[in-house]
Amino acid sequence: MVETRPSHPDRWAILAVLCASLLVVVVDVTVLHVAAPAISADLDPSALQLLWIIDVYPLVAAPLLLASGVASDRLGRKSVLLAGFALFGLASLAAAFAPTAPLLIAARALLGVGGAMILPPTMSIIRDAFRDRGERVRAVGIWSATSAGGAAIGPLVGGFLVEHFWWGAVFLINVPILLIVAPFAIRLLPQSRAAEPPPWDTGAVVLAAVGILGIAFGLKEGARYGFLEPVTMAATVVGLSALYLFVRGQLGQRHPLLDVRLFGRREFAVAVGCVFLSMFGLVGIEFFGAQYLQLVLGLEPLAAAVRLLPLMLSTLVGGLLAARVLRRLGTRWTITFGLGATTLGLVPMLALGLEDQYWLLWPAFLLIGFALEVALVAANDVIISSVPADEAGGAAAIEETAYELGGGFGVAVLGSILAIAYSARLGRVEGVSSIGIETARESLNRAVDLAQTMPTSMAEPLIEGARIAFMSGYRTMIVVSLVLLGLSAAVSAIALRPRGRSSDPAGDSTSDPAGGRYAERPAGPNGSGPGLRPAGESIPKRVGRN
Repeated sequence: MVETRPSHPDRWAILAVLCASLLVVVVDVTVLHVAAPAISADLDPSALQLLWIIDVYPLVAAPLLLASGVASDRLGRKSVLLAGFALFGLASLAAAFAPTAPLLIAARALLGVGGAMILPPTMSIIRDAFRDRGERVRAVGIWSATSAGGAAIGPLVGGFLVEHFWWGAVFLINVPILLIVAPFAIRLLPQSRAAEPPPWDTGAVVLAAVGILGIAFGLKEGARYGFLEPVTMAATVVGLSALYLFVRGQLGQRHPLLDVRLFGRREFAVAVGCVFLSMFGLVGIEFFGAQYLQLVLGLEPLAAAVRLLPLMLSTLVGGLLAARVLRRLGTRWTITFGLGATTLGLVPMLALGLEDQYWLLWPAFLLIGFALEVALVAANDVIISSVPADEAGGAAAIEETAYELGGGFGVAVLGSILAIAYSARLGRVEGVSSIGIETARESLNRAVDLAQTMPTSMAEPLIEGARIAFMSGYRTMIVVSLVLLGLSAAVSAIALRPRGRSSDPAGDSTSDPAGGRYAERPAGPNGSGPGLRPAGESIPKRVGRN
């Protein structure tokens, strides 16, 4: 029997609602980047608490995305998305008026739960509404541009709101936006669910959450107190053990919460890795770039956000043009180009110093934003095309988990590297006590706050030394990113080589040389990646799961 279900007649209006929903969630990943100094001044969090305020949102969302993908497949994608709206709005109110750092961390964690309920249904509904693969590539490009553009525009929104209102406004703005989007979502979005959804697995959800948060806690605590400290080692061991048990358990399930076997497909594994590393580089570099602009160069929040504008615009352009690049280069070279060009874009940032050298920054931002976004769209296309529509929730959950983990671990890992290098480089300052130096070594924020309580003769050398130490850590962080992204580009070029006369998404051909469009062919029973058939050719109906 041939599957002949057409695309949804209102698919482009549906896409607009989904992109608006997505925008609210992804802006919240980066909106605090330029608001961090204002939060530090008001709530006086420790350096570790500040990292958790920034990072707890994606790190809580990441493991729950798996649960959300299954829940949306079982209960209905529209229902889960709307429930996520309600929770996200309530958490935004709690975060806006949080009186202490721990309560803000808790509110941000709740935002992560709401965000996790919204994200997988957006991609699953796209997969269900756009049955034509050519249209779906364009839709995914727009979705991906919205995602990366929202992450990039977050600092601009945050800078404007902090400068004209107060830091809580960066959360409060979510509420009226959700109230506007919700009626359109109720009216336009179709209610879809999987024909044979996987069973619910509470134990697997708990193991995934413990694993991710345990490793993140170990990284953050290790950077602050040392990786051989008992608490740090215990958290890391617990996290790694939980992830091992999670993967082992999923491999033994007939209907797993996360289909780990998908990673056995070469193109799928590389695509997920591409998404992870792209967000790792983009969010991590953007966050610490915002700190550089404000704390080293002394720019106001809005002025710092405007300096990030080329990055925002280039991600939008990359998302809109990615489908054309993908058609011309094929998935293999599009991903390789994206990661390789991003590596080149990072090189000029090694020359940044204590003086304003924006002429080095804006060309780098243009290249990084465009290249990363093009690679992301190509990777998204591989992931979403790897499964039939009934299993879209699981693939979308994996994709969004890679997004959130990339952003979360980008801040955690790169932040830990920067913190270690900063602390090691900041030496003694004449007139400043050893206790004062230890306080300044926590972060550049702490050093600036401490200097404001000192006479000018001691404050100026302290700030100068702290800024030099920060730049040393920042350059170390850039070098690590260069190595990771460069190696990833090389791995993509090698691992995504076509296998014989294959026309799967990882090959070099994603469209008919004559210009014809292709329709999707579901993955084969042996776990091979999806192939493509000329549009109009019969497509066998998918029965059951791999």
